Amino acid sequence: MRRLRVLPPSFPSVTPHLALEGLPGTTWQVLCGDPGHYRCGFYSPAATKIEDLEYLERHSCPEIFLLLTGSLMLLLDEGAEERLVPLPLHRPILVTTWHAGFCPDGAHTGTAFVVERDRFTTWYRERKPSPGRS
Repeated sequence: MRRLRVLPPSFPSVTPHLALEGLPGTTWQVLCGDPGHYRCGFYSPAATKIEDLEYLERHSCPEIFLLLTGSLMLLLDEGAEERLVPLPLHRPILVTTWHAGFCPDGAHTGTAFVVERDRFTTWYRERKPSPGRS
């Protein structure tokens, strides 16, 4: 299992009161934040199907996903089994467990706004084998 520790400030410096630009074709782009409190960004996975997901990640803090455009599926593993959760448009979902995401309509065709803490640890692990998947 791989581990990554994020320490503040973990986001770029931006000019206040100006629109922030997202980079098309980027899976995770941290936009801005408040040192020691939160950071936010755009999440737009390149993966297009569940079979593309080799790893799941889990953070030491909750994060919130809000679908802005397109279609985006989250794969969650809460221990017993994996389950797919479609992100509903403009309705936030709080995630506290192992997860990964994909855009079923094509790479980077869905974009979620994500908010998480500015100090946390992320663990990455391979997906568990399941029937029909090796």
